Amino acid sequence: MKPIPETATGWRGSREGWIEAAYQALIREGIDAVKIMPLAEQLKLSRTSFYWFFKDRGELLEALAGIWSERTTAPLITAASAFAETETEAMLNLIGCFIWPDTFDARLEFAVRGWGLKDPAILALIAEADARRLSALRTMLERWGHSPEDADVRARTVYLTQIGYISMQVIETTETRLARVPNYVEIFTGRTPAPREIARFRACRPEAWGACP
Repeated sequence: MKPIPETATGWRGSREGWIEAAYQALIREGIDAVKIMPLAEQLKLSRTSFYWFFKDRGELLEALAGIWSERTTAPLITAASAFAETETEAMLNLIGCFIWPDTFDARLEFAVRGWGLKDPAILALIAEADARRLSALRTMLERWGHSPEDADVRARTVYLTQIGYISMQVIETTETRLARVPNYVEIFTGRTPAPREIARFRACRPEAWGACP
């Protein structure tokens, strides 16, 4: 995942710099580490410079919550609606979203779920995101002919498997996960992906959905 770029830099730093520091603190130590003074010390800025960019800590936390949505929910929904010639290819699009760190920020997802255990408002945002994500998966599966009931169970199987990977902080090499992909696709869809689809999946990063030969 690329760092948040600096844009309006100066002796007070920049809004993006404060957000990036907060992001790093959140994924490294949790929400309790996202505090103005420690971030200022890390950035070698005065505490008062924070208030040039944010009204208070709450506004910074709102920005972090927005980044979480942009780096997790948005790409998942994009993957679920991406062009595919077959259902198995559609599922490969979706699985690819979770595998590549530049399309789904798993570290941020883990950190925000931990944050939700301490903040009811964030927990509500997580519940809303879960519902949107599952709805996108159900819609995708229904589009390929599954009944609403079957699509719901399959969507939950897909989603809970992937979130389980994140919540349990499973450590696997990329190659190990890739080797299991054909079996996951068959379990999730009831269909076996064609060898050419697997070859294409391995060759193409998710940002090229629908553009690979």
